[in-house]
Amino acid sequence: MRGFNILLLSTSGRESGKTRTLPLGFFDWPGGYLVVASNGGRPRHPSWYLNLGSRPQTTVQVLDKVIPVNAKMLSGETRAQAWQKVITSAPAYSAYEKKTTRAIPLVLLRPSN
Repeated sequence: MRGFNILLLSTSGRESGKTRTLPLGFFDWPGGYLVVASNGGRPRHPSWYLNLGSRPQTTVQVLDKVIPVNAKMLSGETRAQAWQKVITSAPAYSAYEKKTTRAIPLVLLRPSN
């Protein structure tokens, strides 16, 4: 994840209920942190994305700050604008888009406090 800002996203498993934390690259976006559910261009969405769909209230850690957030899946024109920012800032994501038939979800993690 060289060159990316990194956050630690904690999600609760939609079936297991277990909390898992993983590092994700993020992009600054008005109102929060933008993350990409690319799963490397694989045909399935990453588990963390599915978990957020079930339980959108969670936490992220950015540097030494733990921040409660609400996850919002972007759509429409907002998603299109965000996707342009993503592929301009990190062109490798456009290759992931070409590898898969699914629309790659973009998630805005908005601080809830």
